[in-house]
Amino acid sequence: MSGTVALVLGSGGARGYAHIGVIRELERRGYQVTSVAGTSIGALVGGFWAAGKLDVYAEWISQLHYFDCLKLLDVSLSQPCIIKGHKLFTIIRHLIGDITIESLPVSYTAVATNLQTRKEVWFQQGDLVTAMRASSAVPSLFPPVSVNGQLLVDGAVLNPLPMAPSGSVIADIVIAVDLLGEETPAPLTKSNADDAGYKRLPDNWLKKIWPGNKGDKPQDKEKKLVKSMSMFNIFYQSMEIMQESLARYKVAGNPPNILISVPKNSCRFYDFHKFHEVERIGQSLAAEVLDKWESGKKNAPTDYLK
Repeated sequence: MSGTVALVLGSGGARGYAHIGVIRELERRGYQVTSVAGTSIGALVGGFWAAGKLDVYAEWISQLHYFDCLKLLDVSLSQPCIIKGHKLFTIIRHLIGDITIESLPVSYTAVATNLQTRKEVWFQQGDLVTAMRASSAVPSLFPPVSVNGQLLVDGAVLNPLPMAPSGSVIADIVIAVDLLGEETPAPLTKSNADDAGYKRLPDNWLKKIWPGNKGDKPQDKEKKLVKSMSMFNIFYQSMEIMQESLARYKVAGNPPNILISVPKNSCRFYDFHKFHEVERIGQSLAAEVLDKWESGKKNAPTDYLK
């Protein structure tokens, strides 16, 4: 079975790797994605796909180990954020190039949040990497992005699953991928030996990712970094509770034909070193839902609203 698809990709940190699995399953079955709208990691993955660079992105992230991810953290506690993001987005621009949204072969929308007007901002033209960065500027983690006088942060603050843009495109079906689905009884990915985290960081790693304050002892730097990340973890979990409610509201107001729900405990939001596991989860969930759709047992998004 084939057809054209308007794809909606939601927010959810490292669970966004599941988006790649969904896209690959759609392509394997012969579906043609004609538009993509995304928030946060959804805007990032959607942007790489729309630019024809999804395999390039997947090849890079598939090789990242725990400490490789740490090397991307240009941490600065002197700014209103934990991570500057320069290292990460320098690599992303190198991988994807200087591309404008209007030059993409398909319709693309990245959703961000304007802190000043408290409204959504849809990027449908302009620099692609800037749109991706603004859409994924998680408050407190990354700094806001200034675009044309607007101070922008993560689109998930207002819209973790941007259904509305799909309403203006022509497609046979609308497929939404929600990364804030109901948890399974047990985590879907295994813990990693490296996951003890920042408490085992050698002094030289700490010096590279966060210089600390002058005169700080190595153990003091370590404690401060661990405390900051712990505080952010609580903040992000609180945000996810809010985003889950918002996602349900968006689906109820503008239901897709197919809703692929990725459990929240597929991985932690910062498990960016678990590409293969999470990508397989996305592909498996997509295959399950599409099998039902193609056999006539159409997926009812309202089932996820109970």
